[in-house]
Formats: sequence, C-alpha cells, structure tokens
Amino acid sequence: MIIGQAPLYKFLWFCNRQNLKKEILDCGAGGNYPPLSLFAKEGYTTRGIEFDKDQLYKAQEFANKQGQNLNIELGDMRELPFADECFSYVYSYNAIFHMRKEDIHKSIKEMKRVLKKDGLMYLNLLSIDDSACGEGTCLGNNEYEQMEDVPVIHSYYKHNEADYYFDDMDLVYKEIRILERYYEGEKIRQGFIDYVFKKV
Repeated sequence: MIIGQAPLYKFLWFCNRQNLKKEILDCGAGGNYPPLSLFAKEGYTTRGIEFDKDQLYKAQEFANKQGQNLNIELGDMRELPFADECFSYVYSYNAIFHMRKEDIHKSIKEMKRVLKKDGLMYLNLLSIDDSACGEGTCLGNNEYEQMEDVPVIHSYYKHNEADYYFDDMDLVYKEIRILERYYEGEKIRQGFIDYVFKKV
C-alpha cells in the first residue's frame, strides 16, 4: 500500500538521516489513509492525535486492515497529552491549517514542547496562492470558514508570515508549493508552504 502524501516521503528521508530513536508523533492523524502507516512500515514507533471522531475511526479501520497498531487517539494538538521532549520527530500534514491562526501558533508551541533536542518537525500551511483563499465567511486575517461536508476553517498565509513561529529553531527545508489540478471538472490551484525544522 502506497501512501499518497508525497511531501511526507521527503520528511521521512530527512528523518532517516538522523541518529535519533525512531519515535514519531502525527498531529491530525486521522483519515482513510493515515500517513503514520508509512512511518510504521519504516520501523518507527508511532503515536497520533486526532480531534475528529469520524476521522479517528477511519484511521483505525485502515490500520486494522493493514495489521498495524498506529496508536492514534482522540485529542487536541493545542494541548498534547505528552511529556516534554519525548518524540524525535513530530509532524502535522494537511491538518494544522484547519484552525484560527492563534490556535495554529498554540499547536506549534505544543509540537515544539514534545520534540526532543535535535529532533525534526514538519508541517504545511495553506498559502494565499490557493484559489480558495477569500472564499467563504471571513473570520479574520485570511481566515475563512468554508463549506466542505460541514463548515471547516481554513487559514491562509503569506509566504513569510509564519516564519517567526520558528525563530527558536533551525530551518532545514522550506518550499512554496503551487499545484494545479482538476477537481470535479473544475481547474483549481492549491498553495502550500512546507517547513522542516530542527529543535536546537
């Protein structure tokens, strides 16, 4: 089974080059194809936090079919139920931007807290290049409530807007990704800002 989240293969490559214990936490770990499965197959001890019960159930169902125990539990990345510096690697993929920017900043602080010294953190944010930026009910500074199956918050960032969140970390990798594709017959543009940082 191939997990389709290509940026996480890049993060896995960075992780595999470190000499740290293979322990990883996914913040926003639910869904039909939980990326923690990729890390489990590479021999990592995995833990996950998921806020949505339905997404948690989907991830557990997938893991059961794969014969994996991914250790995903219900929780909130703004208040991680883990001790300081207990994971070598922490990430949030396509999840953290479904909050207001104040809560995103809180979540990043929590991710940094549970990350070991010299450990790596990956996350991606939505960029203002995204064609959906500006759609829906405006909640603040490029923050919108947009309809999916239910109303979902999407926060969009200028290219360097979030850099100050990581002033206490070393930048390993940053990429502005702009993807164009067809979705339900309509051409859309997706914009992301990907980060990998090391805790110092």
